Amino acid sequence: MTPLLEAKGVSKLFGEFCALRDVSVAVQANEFVSVVGPNGAGKTTLVNLLTGLLVPSSGQVFFKGHSISGVGPIALAKRGMARTFQLVQIFPQLTVAETIAAAVVSEQGKQWRLFTALSGDAAVRQRVEEIAGIFGLSGRLGHAARMLSQGEKKLLDVASAFALRPEVILLDEPTSGVSTSEKHALMKTLVGAAKAAGVKSVILVEHDMDLVAAYSERIVALAQGKVIADLPPGPFFADPYIVATVVGKRLGTNARHQGP
Repeated sequence: MTPLLEAKGVSKLFGEFCALRDVSVAVQANEFVSVVGPNGAGKTTLVNLLTGLLVPSSGQVFFKGHSISGVGPIALAKRGMARTFQLVQIFPQLTVAETIAAAVVSEQGKQWRLFTALSGDAAVRQRVEEIAGIFGLSGRLGHAARMLSQGEKKLLDVASAFALRPEVILLDEPTSGVSTSEKHALMKTLVGAAKAAGVKSVILVEHDMDLVAAYSERIVALAQGKVIADLPPGPFFADPYIVATVVGKRLGTNARHQGP
């Protein structure tokens, strides 16, 4: 079966620095895959390659069997992949409804002015209300984005990505800046929204290992620009070497590498 998203032997050089070396990752339909690793492991570079922001120095990236190397996020969104960012990408002066409407208008290919579309287009309004309902933002539609809590801002950022009707969504640190007590509630909402919106696969980049363990079907770990593991959660967390490498802790002298 052809993977939905695949990196084949990708490497990325920045001058003499090799950020990724011969990395291969495949994501099938109906998978939830997490990408983890210590700071400097190459996660951001891999994400930027998978979402068409960067062109690999060698190797190729495919989405639905077609090369997407360097196509950029706008073209990729039209093909069915959306990405959220670690830093919330919203316009604080817009309302929640206007923020979601901007993505809806873009997805529908309409060239009308945003505010005209929101006030005068029933299909746009209906889609905005539908998405807001999925993310629990129905009661915030008239609120300015800047007035939302950090967790709500994260939801709004992801809601805008979902408005593009993606088949694959890449969540880049969706819980960063969110309180510990809110993290699981936020992830539960995101996963439920993905199912409700018909998203086929989710790729999560996340530092919180509790969230990774709770939601992943597979975990891809990077270290020093290489894949050191691509495993289900059970075998992944049973390997002390992999866990120690990912969380940046040294192993005791008796610990051994049990993984590949």
